Amino acid sequence: MDTFAARGYNNASLQEIADRAGVTQAGVLHYFRSKAQLLTRVLALRDETDIEQLGTDRPRGLAFLRHLVDTVRRHTEREGVVRLYAALSAESVTEGHPARDYFRDRYAGLRTFVTEALAEAAEVGETRPGLDLEEAATAIIAVMDGLQIQWLLAPESVGMAAATGRVINALLADFTSQTT
Repeated sequence: MDTFAARGYNNASLQEIADRAGVTQAGVLHYFRSKAQLLTRVLALRDETDIEQLGTDRPRGLAFLRHLVDTVRRHTEREGVVRLYAALSAESVTEGHPARDYFRDRYAGLRTFVTEALAEAAEVGETRPGLDLEEAATAIIAVMDGLQIQWLLAPESVGMAAATGRVINALLADFTSQTT
């Protein structure tokens, strides 16, 4: 995780990863057939950690959005994981990157979860009518990812959780399908 976070996928060497793990490069390849497979497993481990903290039941409606803010707050205690995600998600847009499908699928799934939570909130009157749910979900995710980069560059100046909460509240109050 640390090597991919510090160097990105393309600049991380299996030798450095092996050295950090205290094994040989052949030892790494014994468990992971390739650097790409190792990367995929590292990303899956990141997701599993977040899912474990969530538990088996996804919060519904606005509770899910509060969960997102709590997740952002927890990420301020896991700088390496945040750096890994930010570096690799940006790097994954390049042609042939081994994590491209992972990030494409992850963003699609996350947009679905946030859209569903917004729809649940609308069903019980927790949000204003007319909210473009998919657009709001996309904006929430974009803010969260953008704040990660700003926080990594200036952690003393950026309050990720507070800013995420403010943006979610503003979207719910003001962002309707008529907004252009």
